[in-house]
Amino acid sequence: MDIANFIVDGAARGISPLEGESAIAIVAETATDIAAREALLDEAMGPKRRKKSSEKLRRGRRPSEGLAFVARVASGGVAGTVRLWDVTLGESGKAALLLGPLAVDPSLKSAGIGSALMRHAIAEAARLGHAAILLVGDAPYYGRFGFSAAGTGSLAMPGPYERHRLLALELVEGALDGVHGTLKAAGRKLKALELNSAA
Repeated sequence: MDIANFIVDGAARGISPLEGESAIAIVAETATDIAAREALLDEAMGPKRRKKSSEKLRRGRRPSEGLAFVARVASGGVAGTVRLWDVTLGESGKAALLLGPLAVDPSLKSAGIGSALMRHAIAEAARLGHAAILLVGDAPYYGRFGFSAAGTGSLAMPGPYERHRLLALELVEGALDGVHGTLKAAGRKLKALELNSAA
């Protein structure tokens, strides 16, 4: 699939209404969403989510500028979340993004919220000039957005993970050429006050 067509087709938009709701809007995450986001992640992913390899790259960092989103229902509640994080790709030091976690309220699964969040996140990352997005996830789900393990064979996560689940999407052709080594955290660090509230 041509990435330019994908970005146009995946532009941000509301998705169809759910029972009892008028619509879902994908919007930038705000500070008032933190408690709801964390509760949603705990419910959707369980307590072991904080021990994942990806978490080592997120811990003590802020999401990439302009790349933290929530799916908000008409009543104002958070129905889904996705964030992207700045990383460098091993020895080359090339900049990229790490996507995750992506989560949707379990009671709203199969409503298209996860897909809408993914399309919006990818479109915004491309619009902001990022070259590649990586994630650890299921290829059958993320493959429909263009992610595959084809360009990640020489890359590694900083902790335990299943190699076949390290997937990537090039937003700029050739962005993963020649990369090898372990992903490293980059980007903005949290301030002490933010670290305490995140714990």
